[in-house]
Amino acid sequence: MSLTEKIGLVVLRKLDPERAHTLALAALRAGFAPLPGPVTSHRLKTTIAGLTLPNPVGLAAGFDKNAEAIPQLSRAGFGFIELGAATPRAQSGNAKPRLFRLTEDRAVINRFGFNNDGMEVIADRLGRCRQSNHKIETPVGLNLGANKDSDDRAADFARVLAHCGNLIDFATVNVSSPNTEKLRDLQGPEALEALLSGVMDARKGLEKSVPVFLKIAPDLDSSEVDEIAEVARKSGIDAVIATNTTLSRDGLKSAHKREMGGLSGKPLFEKSTRVLARLSRNLGKDVPLVGVGGIESALDAYTKIRAGASAVQLYSAMVYHGLSLAPRIAKGIDDLLKADGFETVAEAVGTQRGDWL
Repeated sequence: MSLTEKIGLVVLRKLDPERAHTLALAALRAGFAPLPGPVTSHRLKTTIAGLTLPNPVGLAAGFDKNAEAIPQLSRAGFGFIELGAATPRAQSGNAKPRLFRLTEDRAVINRFGFNNDGMEVIADRLGRCRQSNHKIETPVGLNLGANKDSDDRAADFARVLAHCGNLIDFATVNVSSPNTEKLRDLQGPEALEALLSGVMDARKGLEKSVPVFLKIAPDLDSSEVDEIAEVARKSGIDAVIATNTTLSRDGLKSAHKREMGGLSGKPLFEKSTRVLARLSRNLGKDVPLVGVGGIESALDAYTKIRAGASAVQLYSAMVYHGLSLAPRIAKGIDDLLKADGFETVAEAVGTQRGDWL
C-alpha cells in the first residue's frame, strides 16, 4: 500500500462511513487511486460460467451501485467487477445513518435497502461507457434487485435483466439482502424456482446469452442449503455466489454491534465458507461457485478456493485495507498456487472442502 493510500484511508475513516464511501468513489473517478490494470498470470487466468477472467478476485456488488466508475474499477486489479444492485425504479433506500464501521471486528453493518438510480439511468451509463473510448479490461456484471414497494418482486429481477442484459457480461439475482423486508423469503424452493424461471425467460429475449448467478444468504441451515443447490441445478443458472451479509452478531465487540442490517467483513468468514463448502459438495462441477465473506488476505481467498470457490469477491475489507487490496490478494494467490504445485486456479478448487463440512 502506498503512502498516499495510507493517508487517504486515515482521512476517510474520520468521516461518516457513507460520506467516506461517496468521496472514495469520486477520488477513484478523478484518478486519485492506484490503477495497475488487471493482475494476471498463467496460474491466475480463470474461466467461470463461460467468462474468462484475468484473475479470480472480483469486486462485490455495492461499491459502485450506479455504474459510475466502470473503467477505473476495471483497471484496479480485479479480475471482474459487479455493479448494483439495480432495481426497476430509482429508490432512496432506508433512512440514514445506514452504514457503520465495526473497526474492532474488522467488519461493517449496512442497511442501505437497495438505494440506487434505477435501471434506466444505470443502463444509460453502461451504454455510454461501452460506446466511449474507455477501455473496459474485465467482465462487468450487474446485481439485480427488487423495489421495496413492488407488487411483484419476483418479476422485478426479470425486468432489470431484460432492460440491462445486453450491456453486461453477467447478472446476479440477489434474493439474499436482509435490508428489504421479506426479500429473503424468495429463497424458499418454490418461490426461487418461479423467480429464476422468469429471469431465464427474460434472458432468452436478449441479443446474447448472459450468464446468470444466484446470490444466497449465509443464514441458512443445512437442509435449506441443500434445497437451494437442487434448485440451482434444475434452473440452469450458471453460478452461485456464497454468500451475502449475515444477521448474526455472534462474538462482536464494537459499539455498533446492535445496529440493524447485514454484517459483512471478517466475522462472516467462517459462516460463509461453511455454506460454500456444503454447496460445493452438493453441486460438484455442475454449477461453479463464487466465494464471498470476510476475505481480507490472499490466504483467506485461497481458503475459499480450496473450499470450493472458482472465484472470490471483496468489498468490506477495502474499508480497512484500501483499493490496492485486490491486486495484493491476486498476486498472493499466485504465490500460494505456485507453492502448492497447482498450475491453475481450477486445480485447487475444492481440494480442502472436507475441512469445512
